[in-house]
Formats: sequence, structure tokens, C-alpha cells
Amino acid sequence: MTMWRKAMVASAVAGVLAGCGGSDDDGKPMDLTILHINDHHSTLESKSKTLQLSAGGAAPQAVTVDAGGFPRVTAAIAELAAQSPNVLKLHAGDALTGTLYFNRAGADGEADAAMMNTVCFDAFTLGNHEFDKGDSGLKGFIDRLHAGSCKTPVLSANVRFGANSALNASRAPGLVNASTVVERGGQKIGIVGLTIAGKTKASSSPDADTTFEDEAVAAQREIDRLRAQGIDKIIVMSHIGYQYDQQVIAKLSGVDVVVGGDSHTLLGPDPLGTTGVGTPGGAYPTRLADKDGKNVCLVQAWEYAQVVGELKVSFDAKGEVTACNGTPHVLIGDNYKLGSADATAAQRTAIAASVAATGFLRVTAPQAAATAVLQPFKDKVAVFNQTRVAVAPQELCSRRVPGGPGSPDYSRSSAACTAEGSVGVRGGDIQQLVAQAYLEVANRNYGGADITLQSGGGVRVPLLDTVTAAQAIQVLPFGNMLFRLDVTGQEVKGMLEDGLEAVYGTGGSTGPYPYTGGMRFDVNATAAFGNRVTGIEVRDQATGNWVALDVGKSYRLFVLSFNATGGDGYKTLAAVPAARRLDIGVLDADVFFSYIEGLPKDTATGLPVLARLPHGLYSTKSFTGPN
Repeated sequence: MTMWRKAMVASAVAGVLAGCGGSDDDGKPMDLTILHINDHHSTLESKSKTLQLSAGGAAPQAVTVDAGGFPRVTAAIAELAAQSPNVLKLHAGDALTGTLYFNRAGADGEADAAMMNTVCFDAFTLGNHEFDKGDSGLKGFIDRLHAGSCKTPVLSANVRFGANSALNASRAPGLVNASTVVERGGQKIGIVGLTIAGKTKASSSPDADTTFEDEAVAAQREIDRLRAQGIDKIIVMSHIGYQYDQQVIAKLSGVDVVVGGDSHTLLGPDPLGTTGVGTPGGAYPTRLADKDGKNVCLVQAWEYAQVVGELKVSFDAKGEVTACNGTPHVLIGDNYKLGSADATAAQRTAIAASVAATGFLRVTAPQAAATAVLQPFKDKVAVFNQTRVAVAPQELCSRRVPGGPGSPDYSRSSAACTAEGSVGVRGGDIQQLVAQAYLEVANRNYGGADITLQSGGGVRVPLLDTVTAAQAIQVLPFGNMLFRLDVTGQEVKGMLEDGLEAVYGTGGSTGPYPYTGGMRFDVNATAAFGNRVTGIEVRDQATGNWVALDVGKSYRLFVLSFNATGGDGYKTLAAVPAARRLDIGVLDADVFFSYIEGLPKDTATGLPVLARLPHGLYSTKSFTGPN
């Protein structure tokens, strides 16, 4: 802390010099403002958010407000940029995948490119999800990003595009660079890009011969190259995650600022949590030291176009950081509601004061021009929602838990499904189909899975006859992303027992009942916790044979982010350490669409046929219900 207190004094001196014009010449102190986002994941529309704010009463109240959305990001960056002389606008990766705007509103990434160009970022670093459609898909996105006048530099110092890649320098020279150099106040600033190496190769879809170098090695090489040119202000724009950033910073020499992404980390003061924004994972900025003991400022701006980070950095005449501070601006509107009612005039006054007092909530009107750019893509998503995507000739029954007459959730099934009796034995058809969809798409597109988990309550509606895109989304309406966890067989057993305890234990509910793809088991709901699941088998994907679960073996589990972090009582999954979990970042509904598109077509309609799975693939082999 002493180092940073001294730095504040130096910063004050720097500010005086800047006021005298000292920041306009090379080799003089400089104040720089960095405006940044990361991981917007095709989240272009705003969403409703409930915050805890004072509305004039003795205690905070639940206040609902429109929040986020890319037109607000564009507006906030423009407004904040107008307040400072030396500004950089940066995007630290994972622009792509996560909502229907990515691949249902035009060409893949077309909407994201259009919205990014309403900001015109000074640099964009490649995240792992930029590779979800392969190198050719990434080139298409970059071409769309560069179609207008903006031509944002695209960066990654550690990617090595394969010989046959559409982005190999021999056929796409200069499209992706290790770094870029910009000038502010007459001084040069180097910006280096980094892409998370192992995760991109393991769970995205880069070309087979495209590789990713160690992040610290690649960053240091590029920093050294820029320093050799006399550039003494270096920003690393890293899509490698908040915790890993801290490890890499400790290995580097000559880095001044790291603008991060990948881990979707909310940084800022503790009241972010009590206000209902989210739980902060660290300070904004996080102040660190490089391997030489020199100051480094680390920031990240959460996720999904909700926050614009504003980092203010002071450099001395040698280009070293003397101070940094800033704000994670959480973007909201002012359409305040308490319950279903609009706030009264008096309540609005109190709420506005409460918002201002936080220091991080920023009332921002969406930029009109950006809203106009978004509208045609919004229209395309609306059309897609009405598109026929499949046909289900036999009802895919919805049932959260197995069981006969009088059992929990018995009335959820239609009369026809109940009369069949199959849902009483094995549970819901649509629940099981979703678990299978995760398995097949994970093995086709996302690095592979041995088993999957879908809790019964997360699948909301049955399907029958013609299925529209909107109906398919209603099956999985919560917008969960998928994780991949490397779990032991013992943890798999614990996971199943957790799910059944959350159903059949004291105060249980039907939602957590486990449906799995690639795995099946016998359930005795009358047994005690820890003994309800027996006969667990995992399907060998190569042979189709079922083999007993090996408690000592490691299995790749695809699971919703909600359950992976302990939702629905899955405590065993929440305890899996970070080293064994990957945020795949693909939307559950989009995985379901991908599964549907790969199904055989109906000869009469030409639509994919959504059929019930063979009974042998259902996860519940047998079920004994409670007394």
C-alpha cells in the first residue's frame, strides 16, 4: 500500500504537469482513460434487472429497471470519452455466441460486428468463442467487423494459424496481429492481445493445425519488441481470466495495464452485492506488481453488455504507472418499477438519489443511432422465433420426476402421456432428450463429453406436432450457459445423490431430479441420502456398450452453469475446483437447436424429426417411489 500512496502524490504532480501541457510531448507525464468491455457474447438487447435501492422508506426495496444492452454500451462509451482528453476504447474478447443474435439474425456474428462498429473500438482481442465456427468463421466475422470505416485492429500474440487456415498470414496478411500501436497526447501506446490457450483448443473449434502458445511467453516477446521501439506504455488486452491474469502479470516485465476477459469477473466495491448487481470478485482496479516490482493495474468489466469499465491511469515521464483508479459503470435505465407499478414522483426522486450514491450505477439512455442499427437484427430474431424448426410426431412428454398416481409432479404430463405410463417409469421424454442433445452436440462441437446433466425442472414444456423456434426456446427459457467439468466417478455418484436429496429430502422439490445423457442408474427414492442411486452405468461412445461407473476414473461432464455452481442443491459440483471446470459459454437453447438441425428430416415437411429416444438411453433405468 505504501507504494500506491506514494504513487498518488506522483499522480497529483503529473496532473499539474498535464494541465501545463506537459502530456502533449513524448517523455512527459500522461493521464490515460481506458473504456472497456469484454464477454458481451452476442447479448445485444437490454434486460430487466431487479436492484435493492432506497425508494424513500426505511429499508431498501426491490426496484426493477431496464439494464444493459449494446446501445447503452455505445452511449456510455461516447459520453465518457467526451469527458477525457486521452481515451482508448477496448474490447477484451468473446464478442460471439450466447444468444440468437449470433447465428439467427444474419450471417454468424454479423449483428455483433455491426454493433461493435457503433463504438469503433481501438482494439479487439480474440477470445476463445471467436473460434467457435472455426478459422473460416472467424475470418468471416473479422471481414464484417472491417466492412465499414472503423476497421478495429484484431489482436492475439499467441495464436499461430495453421498452414491451411483462412487466417494464415499467407492468405490473410495483417488481419490478426500480435499488437497494435496507437498515439494519444503525442505519445505512443502499445496494445498486446492474448487468447486463452488451452481452453480455446480444448473447447472451441479452431482449425486442427491452429495452435496457441503459452500466454506469458508470447506476451513477453511482444512487450520486448514494442519496448525496443521506444514504446514505454504497454497495455495487455488479455482474454485469459482474472485469476490467470494475476499469475501471468507476476511473470512479465514491462506491462503497465491489463484489460482482461474470459472469467466474466465483476470487479468493484462490495455494495455491488448488496445492491443486487452481482458479487464482486475483486477490486476495480486490482493493483498488482510485475516481476520487477513495478505497478500494474488489472481490470475486467463483467459480462453481457452490462458494465463499461472506466480506468484512469497516470504515467510518469518514464512511462511507469504512478496511479490508477476507476469505476465499473453498471448501465441502467430510469424506468423504475416497484412490483408491477411505476415509481411515484417521490419514489423516483429517492431512487435517483440512491442510484447516484452507489457511485457505480449509471443511468444511461440507449444511443438512438445504435438502437437503429440493432433494429433490423431484432426483426430477424423475431422472424426466426416464428420459423418452423422441427416436427414431433409423437408427444415428447414433460415430467420432472418418475412415479405413479399420487407421486409429485404427476399431473404435469398430458392425459395421453400419463395413460401410457412411460413417464411414471422413466420420467419426461423432453427432459431426457435435452440431456442427450447436450451429449451429442458436445461431442460434435465442444471438445467432447462422457456424460451430461439436466435437472428436470429446467426443461419447461412438452412438444408435439410442428415446433417453432419460439417453442424450442420455451423448452429451455432460462438462458443458461454450458460448463464442462472434469469429475471423478465418486463425484458423479455424489452429484446424483445431491439431486435426489434435493427432491426427496426434507423440504425437497421436483425441479432438481437428475436427467443424464450417456449414463443410467436405478433410483430408490425411499432410501436414505447416499443410498438412493445404484447400478450406475456409463455408455462407451465407441462401442455403445454400458459399463459400470468407475469411482476412480475421470469423466467429462457437460452441465448447465446453474447446476455447475451449486444450483438445485448440486453441492458436489459446486465444490469442483476451478482447475477442473471450463465455462464453455454456449447457450443451452442454441445447443438444442444444433441438435435439432442434425436430426433426420421428415419426408413430408422437410423438417427435422424430434422423436423419443430408445428406452435404453433413458437415465432412470428403474424407479422405486416413496411410500
